[in-house]
Amino acid sequence: MSFNIALSGVSAAQKDLDVTANNIANVNTVGFKESRAEFGDVYASSLLAGGKTKVGDGVLTQEVAQQFSQGSLQFTNTALDLAVTGNGFFATVSEITSRDYSFTRAGQFKLDEDNFVVNSNGDNLLGFPVNKDGTSASVALSTSQPVRIPDSSGSPQQTSEVDLRMNLPASDTALDPAQFDPEDPLTYNAATSVTVYDSLGDSHVMTYYYIKDSAPSATNDWYVATAVDDELVNLVNSDGTTSDPATAANAIGSGATAVSAAKLQFSPGGDFVGIQAPDGTVRQDNKIVTQALGNTILTNGSDDTQQIAIDFNLNPNKATPNEPTQFASAFEVTSLEQDGLPVGRLTGIDIGADGLVRATFSNGTSEPIVRVALVRFANEQGLTQQSSTQWKESIESGEALAGEATTGTFGEINSSALEQANVNLTTELIDLIIAQRNFQANSRALEVNNQLNQTILNIR
Repeated sequence: MSFNIALSGVSAAQKDLDVTANNIANVNTVGFKESRAEFGDVYASSLLAGGKTKVGDGVLTQEVAQQFSQGSLQFTNTALDLAVTGNGFFATVSEITSRDYSFTRAGQFKLDEDNFVVNSNGDNLLGFPVNKDGTSASVALSTSQPVRIPDSSGSPQQTSEVDLRMNLPASDTALDPAQFDPEDPLTYNAATSVTVYDSLGDSHVMTYYYIKDSAPSATNDWYVATAVDDELVNLVNSDGTTSDPATAANAIGSGATAVSAAKLQFSPGGDFVGIQAPDGTVRQDNKIVTQALGNTILTNGSDDTQQIAIDFNLNPNKATPNEPTQFASAFEVTSLEQDGLPVGRLTGIDIGADGLVRATFSNGTSEPIVRVALVRFANEQGLTQQSSTQWKESIESGEALAGEATTGTFGEINSSALEQANVNLTTELIDLIIAQRNFQANSRALEVNNQLNQTILNIR
C-alpha cells in the first residue's frame, strides 16, 4: 500500500513540474494564461472499515486550472495590435463562413491579402456591424462578421456647392464686358479656380471670372462668369431657366465667348447688396447657379445634370461666412471650399476603447467600419484550451455571451498594445524548486519501500 501511495506522490510531483515548466516556457507568449496544478487526497473507506485507523491512499491530480488574471500591457506601434483590459475574449473563426468559434486574448492581428483582419494562425477576427453613426446594429455573436478594412471609402460625392469668400478691388479699372475673353487676362479684372468633382469622383477645374462693369450707372457692379475645364458655362435665372447669351441682360463676351453671367452688386461702402440673374432679375436666394454641365463637359458618363452653386447668403452658422466685399484693396480669396469628394484611399485606421474601428481616407473623410466583438463566459476556467492561446466553449464554461467593450462587465480594448503572459517568472522558479523537492521526497519513499520489501524477501 505504501508503495502505491508514494507512487501517486511521484506522479503528482511530476504533474506539478510539467505545469510549472509549461508556464515558464510560455512566459513570452502573448495572451497566455498560466495554469496551476490542483491536488486532492485519496481517501477510500467502507461501511465497516475502521475510520480512525485509515491512513489514506495517496494523492490525485484533480485539475490543471487556468488562471485568467490580467497580464501586463506591452505597447507597440501597430494599430491592429489589440489588448483587452478587463473581462472578455476576442472571437475568431478559421474560415469566413465558419461558425466554429475560437476565443483568445492574444491580439496580434494583421491584414491578409483580402484586407481581412487575421491573427498569426490566419483566423479571422469577428466584429459587430455598425450604423453610419457608429452605433452597433447588433451585438449577437450569431450576427458577427469577419472584420475587413476597405481600401476605399465607397461612392464619391459630386460637387453641388462651392463656398467662396473674396474681396473685389474697388479701385480697379472698369472693363467693357462685351470684350470678355477667358483667353485674354486683359479682358477681366480677376479670376480664381477650384477643383470640383462629378458623380464618378473625377476632378474638374471650375474657374470664376470677375469683370467690373463699365456702365456709368453701375460703378459698384461686377459681372461673374464661370467655366469648367475651360468650357464657359451659362448661369441660370431664378426660375431655373437659361437665358441665351444673345438676349440675356447680363451677357458678356461676344461670338464664341459669349456667356450669360450674373452680376454682384455692392453698396458705396463696399458691402454686398445682392445678385442679378442673367435675365436681369434679382435673385432672392443670393445664389449663382450654373446650368446643367451636360455631356460636352462631363464626357466620362457621369451625371450630366450636375449643377454647381455659390450661395452668397451670410450664414452665421458657417465657420467662415462667404459674403463677398468690395473694398479698396487687392483681389483676395479668403475662403474657398467645395462639398464634393473623390474616391478616397485608405490612409489609416483608429480603434477606440469601445472597439469601434474607424477608417480615414485620402479624401479627408473618416467612417466607422465595424466594432470588434468581445465575448465572456460564466466560468472561464471551464473553457477547453486549444493550441496557439485559443479556447473553445464547453459545458463547464457556459454559453458564450457577446457584447461591446466598455459596457456591462466587459473590459476595454487597447489599440497598439498586447497583453503579455500573466506568468510571474520568480514565483514559477520557486514552485519549480518545491515541485522538485516533492519529487525527491516521494522518490525517497519509494526507495525506502523497496528496501523494506527487499529485507522481507531476504528473511530466512
